[in-house]
Amino acid sequence: MKKSHPIRRVLLASAATVSGIVLLLSLKPATDSSSASAQGAAQGAAAAQESPQGGAAAAGTSTVTGAATQTEYGVVQVRLTVANGKITKAEAVQAPHGGTSDQKTALSVPKLNQEVVATQSADITSVTGATYTSGGYKKSLQSAIDKMKAANAASPSQSSAAAAPAAQAKTVTGDVATTQYGPVQVRITVTNGKITKAEAVQAPSGGTSDQKTALAIPKLNQEAVAAGNANIDSVSSATYTSGGYKQSLQSALDKAGG
Repeated sequence: MKKSHPIRRVLLASAATVSGIVLLLSLKPATDSSSASAQGAAQGAAAAQESPQGGAAAAGTSTVTGAATQTEYGVVQVRLTVANGKITKAEAVQAPHGGTSDQKTALSVPKLNQEVVATQSADITSVTGATYTSGGYKKSLQSAIDKMKAANAASPSQSSAAAAPAAQAKTVTGDVATTQYGPVQVRITVTNGKITKAEAVQAPSGGTSDQKTALAIPKLNQEAVAAGNANIDSVSSATYTSGGYKQSLQSALDKAGG
């Protein structure tokens, strides 16, 4: 058959077409496979980047659920999300529903949730028109807050922090002040330079002095803590006792460096 014969040209063209198709088919899976591998690697890298962030957030967050509170229209129960001792989210996991309760719950619960986060306490305002739901919410909320505080108190870090101020407290006893009716001596507890407690370890006694001491000393103790110094008012009808108290109190303050 001659090279220029038409049938020969057709056969050669057909062979070339088949070879091209076979070549394309053999290349396509390899391309798809490499693309899939690249996509999988990218997803893996993204997951690796997101994982540490999610873990860090979860580590500092905890939830606490208050006791379920029964109201006239149904049960209310509050759950808090706490991060580093602070309420970051409040939600009602149970609330009255059915009939008009659905509307009242939808009206009141979101407002109550927001106010809890804002006030960080159970001292929140009841929502008008949802008095029973608000009351049950606050009871369950207080229960959750109590649990939160108990958990914080049990934490070693919290205990150490609470113990630190106590280590700075000191007790100082003033000199004895002699009065016409007997000696007066004051002892004070000072924390961080402030009087946190005052008491009379000696005071006039016997006869009418017992009555005057019982009347005057508690008032003088309270005023010493409130004033933080010896500039306090004398108690009427117990002038001598008051004078001796202030004298001994000033002595105790001088010793404490106040």
